[in-house]
Amino acid sequence: MTKQDILEKQASFSYIAIGCNLGDKLTNIEQAKNLLDNYNISVQDVSSYYETPSWPNRNFPNFFNIVVKIKTNLSLVDLFFAIKKIEKSFGRKKTQRNYPRKCDIDIIDFKGLYIRSAYMGQKIETPHPRMHKRNFVLFPLYELNKTWIHPKTNIKINNLISVLNNRDFSDIRIV
Repeated sequence: MTKQDILEKQASFSYIAIGCNLGDKLTNIEQAKNLLDNYNISVQDVSSYYETPSWPNRNFPNFFNIVVKIKTNLSLVDLFFAIKKIEKSFGRKKTQRNYPRKCDIDIIDFKGLYIRSAYMGQKIETPHPRMHKRNFVLFPLYELNKTWIHPKTNIKINNLISVLNNRDFSDIRIV
């Protein structure tokens, strides 16, 4: 009998964030989450729903966000294009950055790897380049994985949370 390599025994999980600030927010997020299965993306765990003001324009509707722990055999590029197809199924089009939308999905962490690449004119980077500054990503990710370490900086998630400003703590609530 051959022993399996330790790395073969470890599951390679990834994390995505799903957000919405238009329409029936909870339903939109649930539908987006359910569509993952159509692309061979298996949901392993889901955070609570978190509500935050829109950024940078607080006059836009508040966002609801979750983080989803997933398992997939897709490559990073294929995962990226799968989530883009899901966003488009909600009518997402190119708009100004940070504008309201029914569905926004970001790859937060792909199998614990730091990757920067470009494919067909799309820049793809994991972990998400601004995730460490976003309370609506850090809090739900912490809920799912209290020992998560940023693949690029090697900073523990509790340390990333500890440097958030006071507003980041006061502006977030579990729905």
